[in-house]
Amino acid sequence: MARMAVEPISVRRAGTAPSFSSKCQVSSRRNNLQTQLVSTTIRASQSMDDKNKVYKELGMFSLRKKIEDAVLRAELLAPSALELEEASQIKQEEMIREYNLWDDLAKSNEILVKLAGSAKVVDALKDLTYKAEEAKLITQLAEMEAINFGLFKQAYNASVDVSKFLDQYEMSKLLRGPYDMEGASVIIKAGSEGISAEIWAEQLLSMYVKWAEKQGYKGRVVEKRPSKNGGIKSATIDLEFQYAYGYLSGERGVHHMIRIFDNGSVLHEASLASVDIIPLFLETAYDLQIDDKDLMISSPSSHGDDQAQTEPAVCIQHFPTGISVQSSGERTHFANKIKAFNRLKAKLLVIAREQGVSDVSSIKRDAIIDMWHQETRRYVFHPYKLVQDVKTGIQLPDLNSVLDGNIEPLIGAHINIRRSNDWV
Repeated sequence: MARMAVEPISVRRAGTAPSFSSKCQVSSRRNNLQTQLVSTTIRASQSMDDKNKVYKELGMFSLRKKIEDAVLRAELLAPSALELEEASQIKQEEMIREYNLWDDLAKSNEILVKLAGSAKVVDALKDLTYKAEEAKLITQLAEMEAINFGLFKQAYNASVDVSKFLDQYEMSKLLRGPYDMEGASVIIKAGSEGISAEIWAEQLLSMYVKWAEKQGYKGRVVEKRPSKNGGIKSATIDLEFQYAYGYLSGERGVHHMIRIFDNGSVLHEASLASVDIIPLFLETAYDLQIDDKDLMISSPSSHGDDQAQTEPAVCIQHFPTGISVQSSGERTHFANKIKAFNRLKAKLLVIAREQGVSDVSSIKRDAIIDMWHQETRRYVFHPYKLVQDVKTGIQLPDLNSVLDGNIEPLIGAHINIRRSNDWV
């Protein structure tokens, strides 16, 4: 059995005053205890300051590394890219001088649009070179001023702009499809699972709007049909910036939201929403002739819609292909008719290209892929969080980040798959 040391206890009689020596002992113990507490507090404070200093130094080291990487990347890529784009700009200017713009207005418009695009890229690359140099100089200045954290942050913000532009530039060089440079209409429709599918559709709407904001643009929600119990039945976002269609064309198809519960018996809950991506022509209007007798134009309310339509909505169905489009976001019936017709033309052009035919009349109805039979992505909410892209095989564990609009890895993977298929 372990022995415990027992200190002698002095017992005094009641009414007897404590001795002077015992008072001194108590006072001495109190002073020692206070000294120990103060010493411990000082050491803890010093330890916390040391930790904060280390964390700050690590943070600045990380910032410096990211700035240096971005500057080095810009120094390697920007000069050759600028030389290439300036050569393209000069070539297009020569074409304009040699070409009679009045002979073919459509061709002239195409050349002018390309020239404007090249001029815009040249200016952006020059600005990129300036920003990279700015980040480099600010970093050197910060080090001269004994590591100024504020200056490092300023240099880091400039380097982020540099990296972001280079990412977009490199990706745009991979997008060579005939409509990749166009804007995009993103059409989201909830599945038939009721409220859960409608809430899921609204989450996808939020994801794409946030993605557009992170690109520095605003996704304009032009149509939205809210559900009675929350969520949405459908919505359309117009993304009016270059390469939006090229970036997002891989998003077309069914997006699954999955929850798996194991309460004795396994319960698998899935909600579906379809996403369609249609080119939104920003500059060039494609001339596509469609026979009026092949079209049926009507109002969606006449098809038994369960909600009163306050907008002058228009629905157009193309009989030969069975394709149907709708517009309800404009103020007048005529404006909705024009917009629906443009969407129909864009959709038919994409289908014709997918089937490898040159004319819309050659489209085979049986070969058109049903949107609801084309799975694109799975979002697992429970018992773990995971995003699985069916088309590319890529998996991302940070579900919340993806739903917050950070879908660049998924977009990049799809563009690379498309590019590799084009080379086959």
